[in-house]
Amino acid sequence: MSSLPLTPPLERSVALESGLLRLTVSRSDLPLDDLCGFASRRNRKRGFLFVSKVLGRHIPVRPGVMSQVHAALARQIPADLPGPVLFVGLAETAVALGHGVRDQFAGQTGRADTLFLHTSRYRLNRPVLVEFLEEHSHAPSHILYQPSSPELRHALETTRSLVLVDDEASTGKTFINLTRALTPTMRRLERVVTAVITDWRAPHLRAAFRDSMPVAASSVALLQGGYQFEPAAFGDADEAPAAIGTNAPVDALLAGNYGRLGVTTCPVLPVPDLGPVAGQRILILGSSEFVYPPFLLAEALERQGATAFCQATTRSPVRLGGAISCALEFEDNYADGITNYLYNARQQDYDRILLCTETPATLLDPRLVKALGAHIVQG
Repeated sequence: MSSLPLTPPLERSVALESGLLRLTVSRSDLPLDDLCGFASRRNRKRGFLFVSKVLGRHIPVRPGVMSQVHAALARQIPADLPGPVLFVGLAETAVALGHGVRDQFAGQTGRADTLFLHTSRYRLNRPVLVEFLEEHSHAPSHILYQPSSPELRHALETTRSLVLVDDEASTGKTFINLTRALTPTMRRLERVVTAVITDWRAPHLRAAFRDSMPVAASSVALLQGGYQFEPAAFGDADEAPAAIGTNAPVDALLAGNYGRLGVTTCPVLPVPDLGPVAGQRILILGSSEFVYPPFLLAEALERQGATAFCQATTRSPVRLGGAISCALEFEDNYADGITNYLYNARQQDYDRILLCTETPATLLDPRLVKALGAHIVQG
């Protein structure tokens, strides 16, 4: 990933099947083309998608690049935020990003008063902290659960700073919805910080976010800019399947707590016995919201000399074209009854593919395992 301290104002038009996306970049720590590509959503509420090249979701990314992004965002967050500090990663896209930013922030500052939670689209038989909407999303409902331990519940109740992490911001409505939902539960809250890779909110939207907050608010990003989208007319033949599942509790399917119930350190996956991996190209796949432990596994394999890449399955329906060169469709592994997807992953590009799951391996769609020739790693 190349380094660029500051870009001059940049304007670009991107022609997509779903319409014309016009971009303006006003400030960027890295070149636009290093940070994201573009594609068409199968979603009538929003026809375009910023496809991150550094997130490890739709495009395979080296774990070292992901770690650099986590560290760069963490450095922009004020080190002297009043504590405790709660980091919230928004599912499903920013689960690993949020956890990585929190870990980097704790490491850079030496602070021991940080807590990480991520939102979820899955129902658990656990006390709910808040529910809120991501209005433009294919799956708009988010749930944030109460931490599982008394110590973490106390940290949450006494939180004075809230850091909300997502991959990108385009309107800021999701941040506003979440903060408004959380504020009544955090009587001592003093600061809110949003942290994103790319911030496409126009200046008046960033100002509106700050003005809507009940406490002092600020934003950090690796890129700031703006966008306009002119939708094109297209038929209904390619409408996506439903992205909202059965809403049945999935507690019995989950191996453990990797962030839904609050963590200060993340459980680490055991490194499978693969024999010598030096020089091998290995793709480490997370599944849905189970993405940070696979990232840590990729880092471990990279230290052993492998050329490792991270990626994850998703419930996000995207059209082929632009930054999406190929797609696999398969049933989800949470008994949720919805179609899941994997983009830009081909078995022939790797020596090994490791498919990581927090649910029983028997719930993985055999079509996905066969298409990838994957070795399954159980959380």
